Amino acid sequence: QVQLVESGGGLVQAGGSLRLSCAASRSIFNINRMGWYRQAPGNQLEFVAAFTSGGSTDYADSVKGRFTISGDNAKNTLYLQMNSLKPEDTAVYYCNTRPPLVGSWGQGTQVTVSA
Repeated sequence: QVQLVESGGGLVQAGGSLRLSCAASRSIFNINRMGWYRQAPGNQLEFVAAFTSGGSTDYADSVKGRFTISGDNAKNTLYLQMNSLKPEDTAVYYCNTRPPLVGSWGQGTQVTVSA
């Protein structure tokens, strides 16, 4: 298991930017794949972006070209840079391994994008 703590969410206007952070209890580069997920009110949890220890990335179609996932091994931290935010990006954002470990879900960080 790995313990994960998300931060960096907030309220932003449409078109704005936020950078989310995910602090891990151990090196994220020793974990094959890490990912960001989100859950909007009334919706199911959905995949947002993934990052592999080899540096490759993968994105949901809805965020391609706007979001960038990255990792800092020295800080055991995963990031999600979110640009050109839209109201439909409003959700609680979580990080976890990919596929996710049930016991590693954190509290998430709320992102709210106003029109």
